[in-house]
Amino acid sequence: MNEVFDNMKKRCIMCLSGTMHTTYTKYTGGKNRMNALQLNQSYSLQAGITTDLFSRFINYIDASPSSIKTYSRALKQFMNWLKDKGITQPVREDILAYRDHLKATCKPTTTQNYIIAVRQFFKWAEQEGIYKNVAENIKGAKLDREHKKDALTTGQIKDILHSINTGDKQGLRDYAIIALAVTGGTRTIELQRANIEDIRTVGDNTVLYIQGKGREEKTEYVKMPQPVEKAIRAYLDTRGIVPATEPLFISHSDRNSGGRLTTKSISRLVKNAFIKAGYNSDRLTAHSLRHTAGTLNLMNGGTLEETQQLLRHSNINTTMIYLHHLERANNKSEERISDAIMN
Repeated sequence: MNEVFDNMKKRCIMCLSGTMHTTYTKYTGGKNRMNALQLNQSYSLQAGITTDLFSRFINYIDASPSSIKTYSRALKQFMNWLKDKGITQPVREDILAYRDHLKATCKPTTTQNYIIAVRQFFKWAEQEGIYKNVAENIKGAKLDREHKKDALTTGQIKDILHSINTGDKQGLRDYAIIALAVTGGTRTIELQRANIEDIRTVGDNTVLYIQGKGREEKTEYVKMPQPVEKAIRAYLDTRGIVPATEPLFISHSDRNSGGRLTTKSISRLVKNAFIKAGYNSDRLTAHSLRHTAGTLNLMNGGTLEETQQLLRHSNINTTMIYLHHLERANNKSEERISDAIMN
């Protein structure tokens, strides 16, 4: 206790000499909370962690708009939690409590992303000399490497494609989107970003150049097998002559006719096609088409390396998950045991 007040006294003397300016809060008996008070060059820490401080950090981030949006959402949730708890000077124990709160109320991926944002914020705050990094080395949630969504069988995909009414623009569009996604393993963001001009040729193949996840340019491509290319061109024919810079897939609703489809719109139209064909499950989403592409490629003779290239995985261990799923599915252990004791 005396040591703490001695330190405060020394700092006050320095403050009076004009060499630094800082603000202290009343000592509450918590050593960690007292240690959290750091030199603040442009803010008074009497106000603690403020919305303005979060805004400064968001403006500092050098990242894509989508990443900045994610950071903003995560830090807003953290700020609201601090406010609800009446905390203005968070210490390490508070970050751990917040992490436990996220684990109890959010999915593991959400918990992981939100804690990463908090860690980055306090890392920046300490670098700026504003606040101690009280979130250093705090882990998020343990993520299960297994897929959160199911793949579809060959028969199910055929049912879904056959159930789409291709008698109008919207039906032709939906058929083309699903056909492209299930053969090329495309993500919704890649479909959303695609323009007509991205359809090109490589060798003897018609391909679609895409802007992949975390990429700033369209440097990768997926091949378009003849049935898929035919489906896409049948859809484009209904739109007449339009500039090549136009989106490949557009909205045909009254509210946003001609506008670029959003990722949510793509997810919704794919989900509706699933439901119409009789496949309504929380584990079946637009991302299931990507899983289906990887699974069907391996099932039909594709190598692990070919599947990695198809799905554009930077790490082959991610592709290995598909192989492990197939190995388990092909494991006949249960049937052997059943045959031994029940026949």
